Amino acid sequence: MRELKYAEAIRAALEDEMAIDDSVVVMGEEVGRLGGVFTTTQGLIDRFGDHRVLDSPICEAGLVGFAIGAAVEGMRPVVEIMFSDFVLLALDQIVNLGAKVRYMSGGQFSVPLTIRMPGGAGTNHGPQHSQSLETIFANVPGLVVAMPSNPSDAYWMLRHAIRSDDLVIFLESKNLYFRESGDVDERSGPDGYGARVVREGHDLTVVSAGRMVGRCREAADELAAENISCEVVDLRYLWPLDTTTIEASLRRTGKLAVVHEAVEFCGWGGEVAAWVSEHCFERLDGPMVRIGAERVPIPFGHHLEDEIVPTTGRIVAELRKLAAY
Repeated sequence: MRELKYAEAIRAALEDEMAIDDSVVVMGEEVGRLGGVFTTTQGLIDRFGDHRVLDSPICEAGLVGFAIGAAVEGMRPVVEIMFSDFVLLALDQIVNLGAKVRYMSGGQFSVPLTIRMPGGAGTNHGPQHSQSLETIFANVPGLVVAMPSNPSDAYWMLRHAIRSDDLVIFLESKNLYFRESGDVDERSGPDGYGARVVREGHDLTVVSAGRMVGRCREAADELAAENISCEVVDLRYLWPLDTTTIEASLRRTGKLAVVHEAVEFCGWGGEVAAWVSEHCFERLDGPMVRIGAERVPIPFGHHLEDEIVPTTGRIVAELRKLAAY
């Protein structure tokens, strides 16, 4: 076991999978000699060569289309989209081709492709480099949507994504790359698509994913001083959605809040709330609360970002009101 930063865990997962499987190749803009703009592919070209670490032209649609073809032919490509915002240029390839190949071929073909993309705010990159677009992909049949919140999950979820025969959208928080460190056991780790309770509590359930999990834990720690006990659930995957863990937590608490970095309006938290309303309504002791980003572009400047994206303080205030209901 060793302590790794979030970005280092991503790089370690890539290196370990490439070492044991020659069909794993890394593709993307500046992933080779530069080592990725966030260092996540640093050193891979020196170990594995430029036939397995491929720098691409600045053309996301062409890159993803090429990778889908390689995956169908038996490779296991890992595509890096430099910023998740740029993946919009490749949506046709992802949604109308990659996500549908298995279905339209009657199971004759699969697309073992992982598309990694740094997303979210917190790095002062402004409106076109800071969006959280995970809800778009959660809506598309045929895609797995992964959102690791810590280095251990970043490592193991990426390794499982690369081994999967499905197209996996792998969303990494660039804010966590160098801010979040933790122990990673490279011999064994979590398997499957299940959510995880990262903090136990009995007054209310807080469901989150990605970067916001850390802020929810901070909020829960702050509220504990007020004798408000929050159970924090890290979904880890938006699809498949682990409703079993959500329901089990609500059995203990009776109240639900959903926190995400994506825009609150039409965000994935609404789907969680709708499922709970349909299947767990009688277990609720208060209104469900959604806490997401405001429906405006992400501005430059950390103080302005904090007016848009949920902060620990805002989460604390909303959870306090829910606990008092």
